[in-house]
Amino acid sequence: MQIKEPILYGSYYHIYNRGNNGIDVFLDSENYYYFLRLYAKYIEPIAETFAWCLLKNHFHILVRIKEKAEIEQKNLTYSTTENPKVIDPSKQFSHFFNAYTQGINKRHNRTGKLFEATFKRKTVTSEKYFQKLIFYIHNNPVHHGFVKQMSLYPWSSYGTIISNRPTKLKRDDVIKLFDDVENFIFYHHQQQSLNTISDLIIE
Repeated sequence: MQIKEPILYGSYYHIYNRGNNGIDVFLDSENYYYFLRLYAKYIEPIAETFAWCLLKNHFHILVRIKEKAEIEQKNLTYSTTENPKVIDPSKQFSHFFNAYTQGINKRHNRTGKLFEATFKRKTVTSEKYFQKLIFYIHNNPVHHGFVKQMSLYPWSSYGTIISNRPTKLKRDDVIKLFDDVENFIFYHHQQQSLNTISDLIIE
């Protein structure tokens, strides 16, 4: 069995996974909302989010795991377990995905695994890779033929980044990478070569 590297404090990661045997993990519109609500509960206390995209049978999230001193344990609340005595980012993600699987199984009267094995993670170490990965995540609905333009897809962070609505997303940091909103939009409308980040993405 392949051992996954632990998720380390202060590091940046591309987190992704897909449905077991390619099955859909989002079966109706409420499932997307449910995923995001659980994400806010389990992951926002321990990570900063820069980009995300949810598709029918897989998802992508770009995060920075907070340093241990940045995490307030009182914000980690669960309905089924006691607050953890030791905060472990890897376990936080596992709790999150397990809670989502349990909720979906109950809602849709199904049993068994929802996701493929352990969730996948790739460390992001370069600002250039970081920028390309943001494009890759936002372009995923276009790449897979769900929409012709990123702005038309409702289940990604693209619309939030180009808007002024309140968000916990690290919008200002993302925009700064592209200098301003206009350049962010321009960059996302160009065809980008992803060869340099092939080890950070999933197909």
